Parts: sequence; structure tokens; C-alpha cells
Amino acid sequence: MSRSRIVIVGAGFAGYQTARTLSRKLRGAAEIVLVNPNDYFLYLPLLPEVSAGLLEARRVSVSLAGTLPKVRLVLGEVHGVDLDGRSITYTDPEGTEKSLGYDRLVLTVGSVNKLLPIPGVAEHAVGFRGMPEALYLRDHISRQVALAANAEDPEECRARTTFVVVGAGYTGTEVAAHGKMFTDSLARQHARSAAGMRADARPRWMLLDIADRVLPGLDEKLAQTAGRVLRKRGVEVRTGTSVKEATKDGVLLNTGEFVPTRSLIWCVGVRPDPLVEQLGLPTEKGRLIVDEYLNVPGHPDVFACGDAAAVPDLTNPGQYTAMTAQHAHRQGKTAANNIMASYGVGTRRPYKHSDLGFVVDLGGVQAAANPFGIPLSGPIANLVTRGYHLAAMPGNRIRVAADWALDAVLRRQAVQLGVLDAWSVPLDTASPETARLRG
Repeated sequence: MSRSRIVIVGAGFAGYQTARTLSRKLRGAAEIVLVNPNDYFLYLPLLPEVSAGLLEARRVSVSLAGTLPKVRLVLGEVHGVDLDGRSITYTDPEGTEKSLGYDRLVLTVGSVNKLLPIPGVAEHAVGFRGMPEALYLRDHISRQVALAANAEDPEECRARTTFVVVGAGYTGTEVAAHGKMFTDSLARQHARSAAGMRADARPRWMLLDIADRVLPGLDEKLAQTAGRVLRKRGVEVRTGTSVKEATKDGVLLNTGEFVPTRSLIWCVGVRPDPLVEQLGLPTEKGRLIVDEYLNVPGHPDVFACGDAAAVPDLTNPGQYTAMTAQHAHRQGKTAANNIMASYGVGTRRPYKHSDLGFVVDLGGVQAAANPFGIPLSGPIANLVTRGYHLAAMPGNRIRVAADWALDAVLRRQAVQLGVLDAWSVPLDTASPETARLRG
């Protein structure tokens, strides 16, 4: 084992937990290499609060080098795997192509934005899978409200203060909930300025989903709570509705209605990282097929888990585990245990986990949660939700809690950093965690 190299591709929930568990248990007995485009682990569930100006970006970005002792960090984006030669090829941040051999390989490449064949969406929508998109969206929202405050044409003003979120799942619901509070705060600040704010420029948020309710697939009581809070806050929840076409001036709905807007936020779901397709191995709906021990069949030295892997759900025979952070986190621990077992340290065990419940942060003191199946709402659910996030984060807990406390007593900051534009965060990208750079 002392001469072995374990390479982990991707530092999401599954990859981070695999590296963390191995570093704690192996204590330098093998070389652990983590390959990732960035030097941080992104705590994705709190990303909507970044786009809404509630949390700073570094609060949800946990240093890999600082929290993973005895793990060698390699910055790069993997674009090839040679299963026979037991090596990977990647491109470093400066564009140099390199290769790296392995004795054990763990593929935890995660997922990217799910695309649908709808005209104009790829050109005019922004996704929500990485830090660049959240930072761009925060700037974009602030910019649109500021431009609306000075617009002489009332139609232009209404278009700039209309925000359309497509997909009422976990992410879309939180983006709409936090976004409405953010734009209301911005509008009040501009109303106090010398230019004032048009009386009819109250920010309008629309949440669309083809399903018959928000949070489809989750507990119905959670959905009812979320829908009630959203509607009370002023979010227009349109179920059974989708986008038929998108243009630079607005979106055409399948109902025939055209909604003038400059903001189309795409949260319809995710698909496995395109690297999975390049492997030439069996897949299930784009996810790499593995057995209950997280091994790739026919390749005992290759493991996969997280969103990119189709892991058998032993609690629901015949099905695969959902693409959630809860599963990815626990699969990472199982993968680490089974890698050690492959060296003769301990015994391997199958992955089996029942959902402990879900939490949905709806902004302010509102939330919906069902820990261990107990439905909660309001401030109590908010306390449970924030407690869960602080416990699940591998770092930055005090900083996150401090930002929450400051937001409760101080006016929310709304400044445009201007570091990214729409071109930098294309919807159709294999690397949502990395901003596209010109040249």
C-alpha cells in the first residue's frame, strides 16, 4: 500500500468525503491524489444564498488543502481515462495537458446543467451548478434592478424587474424564495435614492414547472409549505407550465403567454458529467453503472459514486439512489472503506442508506423540513435547516453563522463586482464550476 496511488477525480460531496476518510484512516500509508479544477469544496446547498447576497462566496467554499491533510491536490480538469493503462489525462489551469497514473481510481465527477431542446434556452438562460453562475447571477440581479430604477419606459422597467425561474425542484425553489427577498430589498434601497423607483416596478418572480406542484418527488407536506410561503411572499408559482422558446427580450410559455424579461434562470435538473460518456462503459440514464460496493463491473481498481454513478438502492430494490448530496456524502465514506478493503484492510461493505429527510431554506425565518419524517415549517424548520447545514459543512461554520447573524440586523449589501459576464457562464458547459475565459 505504501507504493500505491489512489486518484480521486472531483471534489464534490462524494470526492471530498472519499479523500477525507482515506486521509484519516490511511495516515500516509498510500498516496492520495485529488484532481479538481478548483482548490475548494463547494457546499452547493447554500449557493442560492450567495446569489441573493446573503452569504459571501468564500463562506461556502472550503479549502481543500486546508482541510484535507496528507492529500495531494492537483488542479486540473480531467478529460480522459485510460482504463487499460491505468492513467488519466487532464488539463491544468494554464492549459497544459498532463497525465497521471493510478493504482485505484475513484470517479466522482458529479453533474452539470440538464439541457432540453428548447429554442433559445442555451443562448439566453443561466444555470445554477457552480460558483461562477451564482456570482454572475448576483451581479445580474443587482444590475437589472438598478437599470430599472432609471428606465423611462415602463415596459422596459417591468421587463428588467421580472425574473423567471424554470424548475421548481430543490434548487429552483430556494433560488426563487431568496431571490424575491433580495430584489425587494434592492427595490427599497433604490426607492430611497434621488432617482426613486417607479411605483409599478415591484420585482416580479415567476417559478415554473411542468409538474403539478413545487418540489415534485419530495414529501407532499414539504411541497405544500414551500408553495404557501412562496405565494405569500409574492412569487408567482405556475405549475403545469414550461418554456416553449426564449429570446433576449423574454420567454414564450407553453400556454401561449409571452413574458418580457431579461432574466431566465435554469434549474430544471442535472445530468452526469460528460466525462462518463467518454469512458465507453455501461450506463443508466447517463450515469456510470456500479455494483453495490461502488465498483465498476470488470474493473476492480475503479470505483465511482455521487451524481455520476448509478448506485443500486438496496432500500428500494430495482431502483438507483437519487442524485442528492446526502447520498453522495455517504457513498464517499463507503467508497473509502471499500478501497481500503481492496488492499486487505478491513472488509468491504455494500452501500445502503435510507433518506433521513430533506430541508428547504425559504429565506428569512421560513423553511420546510422533515427530519426523520417529522414535518416542520416556519422558524422551527429554519432552525433545523440551518443547524443541519452547519453540521454538514466541513469548514467555515463560524463564518457562515456570523453572516446569518449580521443579515438579521444589517441591511443586505448589493454591489456589483463586475468580474463575470453572461459569456463567461454558458448554460451548455461541461465545467460549471469554472468560468469561461476569453482567449
